[in-house]
Amino acid sequence: MKPLDDVCVLDFSTLLPGPFASLMLAEAGATVIKIERLGRGDEMRTYEPKLGADSTNFHLLNAGKQSIAIDLKSADAFERLRPLIERADVVVEQFRPGVMGRLGLGFERLRGVNPRLIYCSITGWGQNGPKADTAAHDLNYMAETGLLGLTCGSDGAPVLPPVLAADLAGGALPAVVNILLALRRRDRSGEGAYLDISMADNLLPLVYWGLGEGFATGQWPSAGDALVTGGTPRYQIYRTADGRYLAAAPLEDKFWSEFCTLIELPEPLRDPNADGGVVKAAIASLIGARTAETWRSAFQGRDVCCSIVATLKEAVADPHFAARRLFARHLRAGDRSIPALAVPIAGCFRSEGEIAAPLLGADTETLLATKP
Repeated sequence: MKPLDDVCVLDFSTLLPGPFASLMLAEAGATVIKIERLGRGDEMRTYEPKLGADSTNFHLLNAGKQSIAIDLKSADAFERLRPLIERADVVVEQFRPGVMGRLGLGFERLRGVNPRLIYCSITGWGQNGPKADTAAHDLNYMAETGLLGLTCGSDGAPVLPPVLAADLAGGALPAVVNILLALRRRDRSGEGAYLDISMADNLLPLVYWGLGEGFATGQWPSAGDALVTGGTPRYQIYRTADGRYLAAAPLEDKFWSEFCTLIELPEPLRDPNADGGVVKAAIASLIGARTAETWRSAFQGRDVCCSIVATLKEAVADPHFAARRLFARHLRAGDRSIPALAVPIAGCFRSEGEIAAPLLGADTETLLATKP
């Protein structure tokens, strides 16, 4: 039995935050019905590279769902969707504030049809506030919440993050958490809920340590001066002799002591009161004198919290992830198959067997009893 076997989700969202959220719900057993526009469908279908007719990204994010293609601006859209709205448990949407209302699919109207409905709106800035209607992408949310300013390259300029933190950690994951909380409350009260999920809002808890420091002391951290932004030699990235990099994080004294011994750092530089810049330069010189493999072997089996920076290709081939069966499940598109996305839910809740994403509108006829 899957925990969400009896839950039906209508997903009006596109691209990443909403589809990733509904993917997690689908993996936990929910029936997810993807509402797509006629002709083109979710814009993610057009991305590159392709896996069959649609993009690989689309397949990864929408496996195990159903698809309806419908013109939401048509006069009969609401009535055609009404049977699904009446039986749905959850609606997920990520239009700008007010768009669903103008389409006749706002929370108040849907609640009138289904008082138990949990309606989750994912937006960049939330439903209200001066920036509510401002267009933005992940990089903008990172920039305006201060997170991007806490990263820097060797020239002191912010660096582009490879992780879409706002979409995933700020949007999709909080959406799932709050949907589950709302379902739990509905079990007790019988009432639905409206969930206002702001990706920008939800980025700020990720830098809780900086908020605490700033609020408590008035000294706000910046790139290069805080514990996790380069302010200590104990939390750094050092270049090796062969041009690779060592991620060194021996923060606690027991790890630091072992690390210093293994790299043969001179005793005076191990003192907590030693000049951080001098210590950092000395470590950089020592690490830079040997290859990545030499350091990997030296640190193997030792408690030093050090890792050679892996490429993504190396990471997916890591024996640890193979033992965890992270990529053992497959996603099929036509005659091709690739590993499915391992979503962050416990293995005991994940679906098993090969899965596939729906063709555009594949379930329109069966799910909408009225005219196509």
